[in-house]
Amino acid sequence: MQEANRKKIQKRINRIVGQVSGIQRMIEEDRYCVDILNQISAVRSALDALGVELLTSHVQTCVLGRHAQHPKVKPLKPAEILEELHHVLSRFLK
Repeated sequence: MQEANRKKIQKRINRIVGQVSGIQRMIEEDRYCVDILNQISAVRSALDALGVELLTSHVQTCVLGRHAQHPKVKPLKPAEILEELHHVLSRFLK
């Protein structure tokens, strides 16, 4: 993963951590349930956006950019690459 992309992803993660901490505070403060549920929805959306960012990076670097191999990338045949993507998407989109 490129350093600029890694920093962008880390910023997203830090925001998500802050949102989850906010939910914890809201519960401790006995805030209105609907407000807490709205914040949970926001965290879900943020996690989905993070997942899309990571998936896009994976496709760009590990699938399409196999010539610049990531040290963790296993050599795969095209059919195996499709199978891996299918598996990842199936789990991500649940």
